[in-house]
Amino acid sequence: MLRSLCAALALCLVLPFTSEAEDSDPAAGLSRAEIETIVREYLIEHPQVIVEALQKMQEREEMAQAERTRRMIIAHADRLDDPTGRFVAGNPEGDVTIVEFFDYRCGYCKRVMPTLFDEVERDGNVRLVFKEFPVLGDDSVLAARAGIAAAAQGRYRDMHLALMQTRGGLTEAKIMSIAGDLGLDTAELKRQMFSSTTEAEISANYELAQLLGIRGTPGFVIGTEVVPGAISPEQFRQFIDAARKSSG
Repeated sequence: MLRSLCAALALCLVLPFTSEAEDSDPAAGLSRAEIETIVREYLIEHPQVIVEALQKMQEREEMAQAERTRRMIIAHADRLDDPTGRFVAGNPEGDVTIVEFFDYRCGYCKRVMPTLFDEVERDGNVRLVFKEFPVLGDDSVLAARAGIAAAAQGRYRDMHLALMQTRGGLTEAKIMSIAGDLGLDTAELKRQMFSSTTEAEISANYELAQLLGIRGTPGFVIGTEVVPGAISPEQFRQFIDAARKSSG
């Protein structure tokens, strides 16, 4: 990036000289050494130019990336949603949708869960969609399978909350114990956990996260923005308000 920046600065600095030279003598020109000397002297005298230019380039790249992400979210809106309603909380008819990519073993996911539910309830017009995104090992994958399998029995929310509130490892034995306490059919749950349907759901979530540049948990899609991390109540409100205004 710095080399490209210096080349651009060189062009900007040299153009006035070459223009003047061409006006007086079409054959006149500056050598490479002369150009390098001009650029070097200018940057020594004005070092802030490099900082300002780099900041501007970074701002432009961030804006371009945000626009690429926005277009990707719009293009994959159907995949982000859950028309079956199995993995939905909040207001099913909400005018703003929050999609959460999470891992049951993620400490930040556990920490942000009460805030997320409180803000969804406080607003009253937010649709919350959950995407199982197990990135923290085999126990995470088992738990994700269990969450998806519980949806087949109409108990996704109950299993989701129970797994999120569990401390320590999420072994198969532990998961089955939780399912039993919830009154689920554990034999059917286990069958669904290792079904091709559950496998396809998790694979689709991995693919979608990659398309949107979501690499860790929690990762939220609020409106047409990707928001990483365990954000504060105030930040949730800001993103919800912004999504509502942009869609209105």
